[in-house]
Amino acid sequence: MMKSTAFFHDEKCLWHTAGPHALFMPVGGWVQPPANGGHAESPESKRRLKALMDVSGLSEKVQVLTAPMATEEDLLRVHPGSYLKRFKELSDAGGGEVGVFAPFGKGSYEIAKLSAGLAKQAINVVLQGEYRNAYSLSRPPGHHCLPEQAMGFCMLANISVAIEAAKAMHGVERVLVLDWDVHHGNGTQHIFYQRSDVYTISMHQEGCFPPGYSGFEDRGEGKGLGYNLNVPLLPGGGHDAYMYALERLVVPTIASYRPDLIVVASGYDANDFDPLGRMMLYSDSYRELTKTVMDLADTYCQGRLVVVHEGGYAEAYVPFCGHALVETLCGERTAVEDPFMDFAVAQQPFEHFRKFQRQLIDAMAAKLK
Repeated sequence: MMKSTAFFHDEKCLWHTAGPHALFMPVGGWVQPPANGGHAESPESKRRLKALMDVSGLSEKVQVLTAPMATEEDLLRVHPGSYLKRFKELSDAGGGEVGVFAPFGKGSYEIAKLSAGLAKQAINVVLQGEYRNAYSLSRPPGHHCLPEQAMGFCMLANISVAIEAAKAMHGVERVLVLDWDVHHGNGTQHIFYQRSDVYTISMHQEGCFPPGYSGFEDRGEGKGLGYNLNVPLLPGGGHDAYMYALERLVVPTIASYRPDLIVVASGYDANDFDPLGRMMLYSDSYRELTKTVMDLADTYCQGRLVVVHEGGYAEAYVPFCGHALVETLCGERTAVEDPFMDFAVAQQPFEHFRKFQRQLIDAMAAKLK
């Protein structure tokens, strides 16, 4: 029997390193070397997700695959040659930075190409009808990366590179990107801001990253006017804020746009335990978000859905959130139970906060009409 979900993973992606940091600040001066760990964007959250899938038997329910690196031709559809040259030269020389909060070590150029290649192939197999949906465990992430500048741990614009490759290979006309990373998907927004063939939606914690950004008024420019939507949510909004925003803003947008493909930029840093976010989701939140988007994909684009891994820095908890999402994608339920669930549910905001956040979401929905 054909497995419905392809899961793209390559051990080499976990070998990308940012060098000695404490959370996201370089060690030195007043910043002490950490006793354990280092940079927030470590491989452990991804490695532990895949390990949990292995021990739970979920890996046997999906088709685990790898993919070749994205080609230079793929990258040049998004990034100028001057940026790629600078990135490669520094990578070959031992590492450095080609942007803001985006350090890397030796060999990270090729690893970033592999990360983009996994996303590219995930979209490819779905558009070819080989799998109903696909997941790309990409690392380093990509949704902050600008064409000429790395940013926020992101070296290459993985999803944008993959979408442009899909357009070149398959002629896909309308793609919708839904980004539920806790941080704004500024790179993806920037790349497609003046285009109507890719609709970009970002649900994010207001003011988190890029620092101070909210973005609801930013709706696109030129041909892209009306094809970008930002949904800034108050810190601490929790499960109700995301589900209500999905119902009032995202679902109508997808229904109106009727995409040929939905791509989810799935950061897990909106979870209750993340050190870089304050949105308080839990594993069943990702389960419900995914189920809703799968239903929309079934309705509007023949089920074609691709999920690409972005942020998520709570190494102990990301595995449970990602595991719940992949279970939902492939329609399986293993014996894994989230041991953090009761704690996270108990911390959800009280009714007065939920009511206030819903009022803000309703106001945003009214402005879109």
